[in-house]
Amino acid sequence: MESDRILVVDDDARIRQMLALYFEENGYRVTAVANGAGMRSELSRGSFAAIFLDLVLPGGENGFDLLKELRSGSDVPVLMLTGQDDVTDKVIGLEFGADDYVAKPFHLRELLARLRTVLRRRAGAAQPTTQAAVPDETFRFEGFVLDVPRRKLTSPGGGDIPLTSGEFDMLVVFLRNAGRVLTRDTLMDLTRNRNLEAFDRAIDAQIVRLRKKIEPDPKAPALIQSVRSVGYVFTGRVA
Repeated sequence: MESDRILVVDDDARIRQMLALYFEENGYRVTAVANGAGMRSELSRGSFAAIFLDLVLPGGENGFDLLKELRSGSDVPVLMLTGQDDVTDKVIGLEFGADDYVAKPFHLRELLARLRTVLRRRAGAAQPTTQAAVPDETFRFEGFVLDVPRRKLTSPGGGDIPLTSGEFDMLVVFLRNAGRVLTRDTLMDLTRNRNLEAFDRAIDAQIVRLRKKIEPDPKAPALIQSVRSVGYVFTGRVA
């Protein structure tokens, strides 16, 4: 991945041009395309540090479909762009693996700040807690292995499990605090999501996605359990 390459997927030529000019002025290299076909073509040629993905696209595709396609084999940070400030759409986007969700019209400075926040999380920026990552920090639980410096989760069968930046941060917080009940406010603070989406369902959506990747039966979770009216607790054995 090249840390300064950004891909914009939006059918509005004015928005593509505006974002390309603004982010290039701020030190990024921007490729802008109008649809899913263009996105696939550019991804086949190289990697990107992040993708801005419009929710509504031409040709029968939408941003959610493309996001699901991306998440089937990539954990590249994705910031969704939409013309609607709808909570349901935000939650769906987070459930599908979006790292952030921005409603149009947006301020370019805010968009730049959100991009930098997502990229800092991906780069493993220092935790806002007293327990910082150590060079060889590794967690083992129920056959899984999480290598924190490499941001790599390995399944009991030895396969790699791709995690979004939000899912990775959430799992690290749970493993560092195994057995401790964590409120949604605490999870938002410890995963640095306070500025991302300050509502409870955003945390719930990320936990739903994480459960799908580590729980034997996500509908009957045994590792990340809900504590009614309080929050969540990780109950697996951690080494």
